[in-house]
Order: sequence, then structure tokens, then C-alpha cells
Amino acid sequence: MGYSLDFGWLTEALGAIAQGAAMTMMLITVTTIAGTFFSVLGAAGRRSGYPLLRHAITVYVEVIRNTPFLVQLFFIFFGLPALGIRLDPVIAAILAMTLNMAAYTTEIVGAGLDAVPTGQREAALALGLRPRQVFIKVVLPQALKVIFPALTSQIVIMMLESAVVSQIAVRELTYEADMLQARTFRAFETYFVVTMVYLALSMALRRFLVAGGRRVLGAGVS
Repeated sequence: MGYSLDFGWLTEALGAIAQGAAMTMMLITVTTIAGTFFSVLGAAGRRSGYPLLRHAITVYVEVIRNTPFLVQLFFIFFGLPALGIRLDPVIAAILAMTLNMAAYTTEIVGAGLDAVPTGQREAALALGLRPRQVFIKVVLPQALKVIFPALTSQIVIMMLESAVVSQIAVRELTYEADMLQARTFRAFETYFVVTMVYLALSMALRRFLVAGGRRVLGAGVS
């Protein structure tokens, strides 16, 4: 007898799926804000005149970029308690996601900073702006405009990678899918629906970021 599809359970499961999707979007919202902020600091630090700071940031970026996100998550949630640091699963997830995203976006932001012509900085300094003002008002806006498409893609990728945090019992979308599958025994239907939800979230997030980028950074963002 062949397998027959059954989506009859879906009506009762919509609440759990919606809650999981909301948690996923909360995680990526906080991670995007914090990760972008720290990546700007990291990119600026790697171009500072302090060798120790440059070396420390380089080591951090290399360690994060060359180790699995799951291992980083487990180290924070299961490893840190050995040092007396116990974190709530949601806090641990946000910390792991932020550290991971910041490492990748530090490289992206750095490429944008390098793309801004030196003459722009020199002209701003000649007008009497302080170095910090030059960075915030002249260099950073131009850099963000250059790297915005790559930054948008990295944010969407991080949102999809957030599925990993279900492994520490964060009740995001994948966690809710696992629970539904365990109750209904309808693995194909459950993960098909959740795949479509992830697809919708990814498309909506990308469109939201592009629209926001155009509004804040200018019409050249795409």
C-alpha cells in the first residue's frame, strides 16, 4: 500500500509553527543588529594603528570562520558552564549567532571600507572633521552602500543557520517542526510545510532588507 499524504493535522499546528517562525525572526533581528555593530567595530579595529588589537580580531575571525557553527553553539551552551557561566538557551543562541555572523561580516565590512577612495577621507579631514566623524559620516555610509548586497545575503544565510539552535531546545521553527513530527509521525508533510515557511521567511527578509537599504542608504542599493 502506497504512502498517502495527510495535512489534516496542519490546522491545529499553525499556532506552533507561527510561534516557531516568530522566534526565528526574533533571533535574526537581534543578531543582525548586534552582529552588524560588532562587525563595524571589528573592521575598523583591523585597520587601526594598534597591532595587538589587529592581531586579536584576526585570530577571532579565523577561529570562527574555520570552525562549525554547531560546535561554537555547543561550546557556549555546554562548555561555558564548566567555567561557571550558565546561559539561558535563547541567550546562548543569540550570542553564538552574533559571534558567528560578526566574524563573517567583519570581512565584508572591511572590504567596503577598503573600497572607499582615500581622497574622500583626506577631503573630509581637510574640511576640519575629526577622524571619528570622517569614519561615521563619510566612510561608513559609502562602505555600507557598496557591501549591502553581500551583507543582506549573509543575514539571510544566518537566519537559515538559526535552525541549528534547535539542538539546545530553543523553540524556533525547526524545533517546533521536530515536535510536530514526533506527535503526528508525518515527517514528509511536516518538513515540507516548514521548508515552505523558511522559503517565505527568506524571501520576505531579503525584500525587507533591500527596501530598508534603499530608504536608508540610497537608490543604488539592490
